[in-house]
Amino acid sequence: MAARRAAAGRLGAQGQGDAAEPAWGFGAATGTQLGKLFAKETRVAHTASPLFRVTPYIVFTATWLAAAAVPLLSTRLPTSALADVIVVAGLLGLARFFLALAGMDVGTAFGGMGASREMMVSGLAEPALLMAVFTLAMSAHSTNLSSVVDHQLTGGTLLPSMLFALGSLILVAVAETGRIPIDNPTTHLELTMIHEAMILEYSGRHLALLEWAAQIRLLLYGALIANVFFPWGIATSAQPAALGIALGALAGKLLVLGAALAVGETVLVKKRLFQAPAFLNLAFLFALIGLLSHVILEQGM
Repeated sequence: MAARRAAAGRLGAQGQGDAAEPAWGFGAATGTQLGKLFAKETRVAHTASPLFRVTPYIVFTATWLAAAAVPLLSTRLPTSALADVIVVAGLLGLARFFLALAGMDVGTAFGGMGASREMMVSGLAEPALLMAVFTLAMSAHSTNLSSVVDHQLTGGTLLPSMLFALGSLILVAVAETGRIPIDNPTTHLELTMIHEAMILEYSGRHLALLEWAAQIRLLLYGALIANVFFPWGIATSAQPAALGIALGALAGKLLVLGAALAVGETVLVKKRLFQAPAFLNLAFLFALIGLLSHVILEQGM
């Protein structure tokens, strides 16, 4: 997770002409920043309800469980029974629901604005996400992610339907993780914020948990793309040697995705808010074409 963020941050800074520190330094800085936030005092607005205080713990727990359900190193992990795409989407939706409520809880204008925008983005992104993964599920005859990965390993190839599903999932991942061109996680302009606007009132360990959850969400989507569509190297057992190979393969794939993310954020600009639906409609269109391609062209292959 830190390595992928380090690669993206370092390459993005180089592409924009900034002086970039080494990747290991960027990853260490990310961990140091979280450590500083955990050590700071937590300040809560006097208008905040108990919901505002418990939301960071709910968001972090739900995101962590969703990430644990995605096969990272092996398809034979203890969480394999939980690795259902509907469960993953439900846990991410639960975290988003409470975060939007917390954004509106204090009563600030920016929190409510960010919650409204987040719900708009998620309402368009989740159908595309489910449609894309259902395309894979129809090939594997299961919505369990471990079964889908096993199917890809045994005889799966990048058929047209899977290529469309891959394109859809990449667009959804960009929107759901708040990256350019939908959102900018490093912006300081409140009027352009989506995700960041909902957490402006948080500080201390609460903010650390929310930032950590955002990093886990980025890892989740990266692992989903890397291991479902390109499952090379993932272990099919719990043997230490196989897990070591899987760890190296996953790190390599995440570094490639991180570099692609950095290049994309360098050459693209943030879209205006009213252009976001067109971006996510394209993701849904890709997923729908992929599903129809499977039904019409690949059924019975």
